[in-house]
Amino acid sequence: MRKIQLVDENYSKGNIVIVRLDEKDDRVNKVEKHKCSPLSLISIASTSQHSTALIMADLAYIIAGNVLDKLGSLAYEEVSLAWGMKQDLDKLKLITLALQDVLLDAETKQEKNPQLKNWLNHLKDVFHDAVDVLDEFECELLRRQVVKQHASFGRKVCRFFSRSNPLVYRFSVVHRVKEIRQQLDEIVKNMETFHLIKTQLHMEQNSLVLENRVMTHSFVNPSDVIGRDREKEEILDMILMDDHKIENQIPVVSIMGIGGLGKTTLIKSVFNDGKIDEKFDLKIWVCVSLDFNVNTLVKDVIMSATNNRAEISKLTNLEQLQRPLSETLKDEKFLLVLDDVWNEDPFKWQEFAELLSVGSKDSKIIVTTRSSKVALIMGGTEAYELKGLPKKDSLSLFFKYAFRGEEDASKYHELKRIGEEIVEKCSGVPLALKTLGSLLQLKTEAHEWKTVRDSKIWELEREKGRILPALRLSYNAMSPSLRQCFAYCSTFEEDSLMESIYLISIWMALGILPSPENKEDLEDIGYSCFVELCDRSLFQVDPDEDYFEISQEFRVHDLIHNLACSITQNECSIVNSNDDREISDTVRYLRVVINENNLKKLSKLKKLKSIHVKLTGDEKDEVVQLFLSTCISTFKHLRVFDLSDLSFEVLPNSIGTMKQLRYLNLNNNEIMKRLPDSICKLQSLQTLILAGCVELEEIPKDIGNLVSLRTLMLTTKQSFLAEGGIGRLKSLRLLGICGCENLKALPNDLINCTALRSLIIDRCDQLNLASEFIDKDVKLRLDRFLIFELPQTTDLPQWLQQAANTLQKLYIIDCPKLSRLPEWLPKLTSLEKLVIKECPELLSLPDGMEGLTSLTHLKIEDCDALQEACKEEVGSDWHKIAHVPNRIIGEAD
Repeated sequence: MRKIQLVDENYSKGNIVIVRLDEKDDRVNKVEKHKCSPLSLISIASTSQHSTALIMADLAYIIAGNVLDKLGSLAYEEVSLAWGMKQDLDKLKLITLALQDVLLDAETKQEKNPQLKNWLNHLKDVFHDAVDVLDEFECELLRRQVVKQHASFGRKVCRFFSRSNPLVYRFSVVHRVKEIRQQLDEIVKNMETFHLIKTQLHMEQNSLVLENRVMTHSFVNPSDVIGRDREKEEILDMILMDDHKIENQIPVVSIMGIGGLGKTTLIKSVFNDGKIDEKFDLKIWVCVSLDFNVNTLVKDVIMSATNNRAEISKLTNLEQLQRPLSETLKDEKFLLVLDDVWNEDPFKWQEFAELLSVGSKDSKIIVTTRSSKVALIMGGTEAYELKGLPKKDSLSLFFKYAFRGEEDASKYHELKRIGEEIVEKCSGVPLALKTLGSLLQLKTEAHEWKTVRDSKIWELEREKGRILPALRLSYNAMSPSLRQCFAYCSTFEEDSLMESIYLISIWMALGILPSPENKEDLEDIGYSCFVELCDRSLFQVDPDEDYFEISQEFRVHDLIHNLACSITQNECSIVNSNDDREISDTVRYLRVVINENNLKKLSKLKKLKSIHVKLTGDEKDEVVQLFLSTCISTFKHLRVFDLSDLSFEVLPNSIGTMKQLRYLNLNNNEIMKRLPDSICKLQSLQTLILAGCVELEEIPKDIGNLVSLRTLMLTTKQSFLAEGGIGRLKSLRLLGICGCENLKALPNDLINCTALRSLIIDRCDQLNLASEFIDKDVKLRLDRFLIFELPQTTDLPQWLQQAANTLQKLYIIDCPKLSRLPEWLPKLTSLEKLVIKECPELLSLPDGMEGLTSLTHLKIEDCDALQEACKEEVGSDWHKIAHVPNRIIGEAD
């Protein structure tokens, strides 16, 4: 069977039809419909057992979607008509739609046709250029918005935002649009030589047609199971214990972990253990992989249990299969292994689980999966998460394959030393240890081992490798937008901690998140993508290290980082201080260390969209300044400029020319005293990080002109923040005021930031919130309010009442003068979590707290008097919090 897609010709309807054609006669065999959202993608793949590669969704399709999104915006009508470009833009839209029709066919053929591959790369470049030009429109519209809003300022504002020669600028943009259209015309002409099939395609966000991996079986050689004795015993205990949590449903034990960790091998060992034979009447092994088809699964269960393949294979529908399944499982105590499950549709699982419920209630099901979401759907409980092997066991497994065990390894002292370093890069993943060990089995020269040690995993796949195909399944199973989000991980430093809040802001800046639906905030969409990557075991998050639910620290496993690098190897580059390699001019995402040698490499990088800059600590200030100036003058279409943890005195005034910049991170610059006023010309800027800029004398007065700003984290030496500044940021969603030691008050117009969702105030020694403003006519959307280390604060701000219907999280930490909580606190009817720590003067909670029916989490720590008042059953305030299901009063157990 091979799968192709035909799509409803109506671009806006959002339904996709997958037509499966028989390879012999191309007759329609089965039609499936899937609900889908605009501009997402379903990939196409052969299901032949000889086919191991899924045709990847090329970025060109998604960039084409970005072009169409922008061209479809009503906001472009004003400028396109005024500038006489409507006809060209309409043609650009039609050409882009026509090219989309053939992209899927082009993707399937490009690997065997170098000219076609070059054609696709050229098309992608032109689409990128189109997005850049269309972003110029957005910048122009935003500029006009600012001028219009501040018309009362007269010529001063107009001059501040005027272009030196508007006619020349307009002519330049019009010329570039015509040039792009002409390039696309030429691309369409060249397309004819490839005889591409036009297939109208409407992309689906969450459903992907995928290839199955090699089917597994239940046999295992005990010698292959190294270092898993503890895990085996723990899983055996889970299987052998009696637990009937869901009535009429067989209990499920889910084993979760990234590809290559040895989940299948471990469960084979469990499956063949004598204790299992004693406990269960029937053992069944089914490899599910990517197609969770209930009919197929029922067949596989019956055939595994009875070996009756000939008769069962003739049955075609579920009605026919129910009887033999019931006869097979009726009242039997069975153990069913469902290996490699990807299904996230709870209805499919429920349908299958109901069919299995004819068996004994003492039966068990084991599920192996890479997704915690799958584990939750199928088991309803927390999964058993499998980790990497300890170092000792990793060495044993590697040497077993590289030599004949550790005894032989001892004969090759130099190779053993190098081998230990190779094992480090495998991070305890058995598949990597076995694969690299096998790769080196016949190699006895040190330089051959060093090549493996110093190479990325994906660079070794050409010789012999099974690691990336195993990991790539996780990538293939993602929606197209999630693929882009994951691929950006290739810019990360290996084994470094990152903050989710910054990553989500970068995704937003690059425009790679799914389009919002139902007015959903981009931040929420980004967080959903982050959680999904965590659920798929691609990000490793320490649940105890979240920044009070604003941000989470996470790492990316080295092998997962290698997977991301294998995907973006032509578009991403990491250049260290002693790196002599040239940077390819195809690079769009760059991480670079500042030095004179690397400075020379930057001039040809005209396509760069993001740059993360690092210092080694030895650079002279003039080199840093030259580096910054070069970046600003060269990278005209930069969206992400990460200068965090650098220290320089002056940010060049030319920063104001980076009109398309959306993310600027100056975090922890400890010597910068001022920002240039020109920074307020960046109307596209969405994220500005100034936290830790301890010498910054003031925030620019015109910061309110940053009309797109959604995230602002700041540290300043000011005593007062000017009115008409932050209060004019109508798009602001997150505001962090951190380490402002002199700050005495918040600006009165802060309440006008009605889009604000999260407000963090941290380490402001002089700030007292008690006297703050209130405007009863303003309703806030605030859902998180967090205050830390405010030694002068005696009360919560009155304006917090205006968020009574939206506030969900309230943290009050280290406020030693806070002696009471306001009587209106029980009016915060949406409050879900309240944390109070290190507030020794608090004696009681306000009356009426029992009315906070949404409150599900309460934590009170290091507040002796309040803890005594809230003591279970006997405290004076106990009745106010007895209804809260999750309480921690005092130290957690």
